[in-house]
Amino acid sequence: MTAGDTGVRAPETAVAVRVRVEGEMSEEDLAYLREKMEAVLGRPGLPPVSGEIRVSRAAAHHVGQPWTAGAEIRVGHCLVVVHAREQSARELADRLQDRLRSRTDRVAHRTHGTRRTATPPPWRGGETL
Repeated sequence: MTAGDTGVRAPETAVAVRVRVEGEMSEEDLAYLREKMEAVLGRPGLPPVSGEIRVSRAAAHHVGQPWTAGAEIRVGHCLVVVHAREQSARELADRLQDRLRSRTDRVAHRTHGTRRTATPPPWRGGETL
């Protein structure tokens, strides 16, 4: 597949992620990448997800890890940025899935309330006994 745009959409969730591929990528590898991204970004419990994933292959034959990917995904109000570089397109999809899952889990479980679970000390305006 040459430079083109494909979309990843899970029908039951609010996921709108665009995948851009530059260079040659087979339809099977592209379907595998879509499946992996839908598994991570289409999970229940995540806020609305949107963004772009860019996948490219180096033209030089001597490059050790020719496949690179960069993802800029907005999960709710937070921006998640992930980069990966691998030997093959399938390894790249797996690495991207692992990194996106860890970053989106971190964002999904981060709330403003969890940072202030303890009552402040009296010198910071907390209750005095």
